[in-house]
Formats: sequence, C-alpha cells, structure tokens
Amino acid sequence: MNEVMEKISLIGIVPVIKIDDIKKAVPLARALCKGGIPVAEITFRTEQAEEAIARISKEVPEMLVGAGTVLNVAQVDAAVRAGAKFIVSPGFNPTVVGYCVNKQIPITPGCTNASDMERAIGLGLEVVKFFPAEAAGGIKMIKSLAGPFGNMKFMPTGGIDANNLNDYLSFPKVLACGGSWMVPEQLIQEGNFERITELSSEAMSQMLGFTLAHVGINCDNEEKAGAAATQFSGLFHLSQNHGEGSIFTGNIVEFMKNPYKGLHGHIAIGTNYINRAMRYLSDQGCTFDETTARYDAKGNLKAMYLTDEIGGFAVHLVQK
Repeated sequence: MNEVMEKISLIGIVPVIKIDDIKKAVPLARALCKGGIPVAEITFRTEQAEEAIARISKEVPEMLVGAGTVLNVAQVDAAVRAGAKFIVSPGFNPTVVGYCVNKQIPITPGCTNASDMERAIGLGLEVVKFFPAEAAGGIKMIKSLAGPFGNMKFMPTGGIDANNLNDYLSFPKVLACGGSWMVPEQLIQEGNFERITELSSEAMSQMLGFTLAHVGINCDNEEKAGAAATQFSGLFHLSQNHGEGSIFTGNIVEFMKNPYKGLHGHIAIGTNYINRAMRYLSDQGCTFDETTARYDAKGNLKAMYLTDEIGGFAVHLVQK
C-alpha cells in the first residue's frame, strides 16, 4: 500500500468538505488539525475547490489534503497542481483511474459491486471507495465483497456518522471512513471553527474509545504484592490471578511483585485501535518506548508504553 493510503489508515477518518467561501479554507483546515484529524477531502463541487486545496497545502502543510468528486482528467491535473496528495472519485471512471495509475497518483474510485472491484484490481488498486455506503448495503455489503476480494481495502463514505463509525472501522478491511458530520455546512458558513474542532475531537474520541484498562502498583517484593492483593481483593470481593511478575485483582488493579516501569506503577489505557491511537498521541508530542512493544500471535501490536511518566506513573496503551 502506498504511503498516502497508510497515513489515511492511521488517521481513520476523512472529512469530506465542500468549500463555497475560499476564505474559510485555511481556518477550517487548522480547526480539523487541532481536533486531531489532519486530513481532508476537498470536493470539486464548487469553483473554489482548486484554490482551497492550494491555500491549505501552502499554509497548513501538516494536513494531508486530497480532492474529491473528481470526474475527469482535467480536474485531476488541477487538483495535483494545487497540491492534492490523493484523488477520490464517486464512481469507477476507467479513464480517470487509468490516468492516475499511470501518473502514480493515489486514487480511490467509487466501487459498489463485484464488476467494479475486478476492474480496480485489474488496474492494480489496493483501496477503493465504497459509496454511497449506507444506501449501498453498509458494512454487511462490504463484508460480502471482501470475501472474494480479500486483498482489497475499503474507504466507505455516505451515511456514516458517530453512531455507526466503529461498525465500519472494526472490520479490518476498512481502511478509513469518509464523512461530514464533524464539518456541517452551517458551521463552515458561520465560521464557527471552534465548534468544528470540538466535533473533530469528539469524532476521534469516539473512534479511539479510550478507557481505563487497569492500574499497576509497584511493590517491593512478591510478599508485599501478595499481601496488598489479598487485602484489596478481600475488600472488594475480587478474584486473584497470579502471574509470573504480578498479581491481578479482578481486572482492576495489578500488583507488581517487583518494581517495574513508573515511580509508583503504571496506568493501562485501552483503545479500539492502538496504531491509530499512537498516531493521534504522537501528533500531540508523545513518544513511545518501542522496546516495550508486545504483539499477539498474529504479529499485531497489542501494547506499548509511552516514553514519559505522568504523575509518577508510566502509561501504556492496550489494544482492546
């Protein structure tokens, strides 16, 4: 998969935006980035699209900006000239797709049936847009198509919002979801970019689903860990699970038999998508200790510590 699609996958959500007032383009892009979504698909449904892409590319370089509703080769050229890093089309236009493939321009054409999928594969594509997602059968249809086309990834758009976002993203073949619920047209017209930042942040929170997994407490030795675990489990009627290096009481508190990371211990934060969570936190300045990475039997990352402690506690992410 190309680098642009990998970046989109780590972000997980692609705002689909129509720009009517060119003056709104840059502050809108900054509002999205501030809310944790540094990507946007600017649709070629207005005359301002090309200039909007150009201004965002120049003034908000941290944003991955692409062009949507691209219907012909001329629009591809205009979008790329303005700085678009990817192209999205509503349907499968073989002329447009072939042109982008030959020019090595990332493109995700709209595909909703097996014939479209076969043509996409024939041109070497690894990701397609599924549009209009809900009207075309939703996640059930995507799962049906993924059966015979196991190597294809999907970017569903159309009818997706905070309520069904994770229904799509929880399926591994879904690369990311496109939507407009965090960028409603009225807020753009009003210039209410603060609210757009809030909605973007809420969308990321909904997607990542951060929860407290457990708290680890450092004990000096196994004897003290056992005494503390017995007292805690007795008070709150919790079972004990003895491991090689720690004792879990229920799934709430882990008593370390010897001091581990963190002055006092560690805090485990569960998340729906650990790789996306790491991207999100990295954009906020966090770094990760890669020596602490843990993987499941299939080689998927399941846990990793942040480099810095917070309040004397080490912090690590856990894949739910």
